[in-house]
Amino acid sequence: MVQAPLAPVHLARVGRPWHWRTSCLYPFVTMKIQELTRELIESGGIDAIAARDAPALRVLSDEERAASLRATLDARPDGEAWLFAYGSLIWNPTVHAKEHRTARIEGWHRAFCLTTLIGRGTTDNPGLTLGLDEGGACHGIALRIDEAILERELSILWRREMLSGAYVPRWLDVFDADGARFGSAISFTIDRSSCQYAGGLTHAEIIRRLAHASGAIGSAADYLFQTCAGLRSHGIPDPVLEALAVEVAAARDETMIREACGRTP
Repeated sequence: MVQAPLAPVHLARVGRPWHWRTSCLYPFVTMKIQELTRELIESGGIDAIAARDAPALRVLSDEERAASLRATLDARPDGEAWLFAYGSLIWNPTVHAKEHRTARIEGWHRAFCLTTLIGRGTTDNPGLTLGLDEGGACHGIALRIDEAILERELSILWRREMLSGAYVPRWLDVFDADGARFGSAISFTIDRSSCQYAGGLTHAEIIRRLAHASGAIGSAADYLFQTCAGLRSHGIPDPVLEALAVEVAAARDETMIREACGRTP
């Protein structure tokens, strides 16, 4: 695999966003991270990061991604093309949307069930990101993609979300606040047969990974905090994620205080 040049890096403070800080005991730690941008995706930067940081991870070829996208488009229901955002696509979509609206899907729920060895974790310290797992319901944001640029935007989306094929893209009905169906949306559901599926983790292990894992594009904790903030900004806070964020923040606090005092966890 030819590695595309990575975008310039910048320094970021590891830890909770500033508004979570309540004590001067927290040390400032810096690490080099990549900002996940449209340009990074288009340049092949995500594949390059995977080749560099997790060479044993099998990534889909361009041909495999194209075939997956074509199969998804061939199964498209009638009507406008929507994308259901339930995690980082809410606050960093990297695709151009003509319309945003709150939406609910049924039969699937948001869960930290995807192990990440790049991006928000490493092979030595795996992180977690969100997937749609079976059962329940989920509130998120529906993004409508203009027909004129649909295939172009979805090709970028596939390079981002279908890196290793851990998701199964599906068209799911999306409902408004009154319960009325307004369309079908591409939704990235977790592939339970994937080696990256992490649905069986204990709650304590989920907290540990989210509190302490970081990768090339940032920390797992920041992913959680940003998703909570994104949902709140749209008036659809997720109580489960909010409670998780409190526990993760506390776990990070404890570690930082111990490190500041010269003790190990």
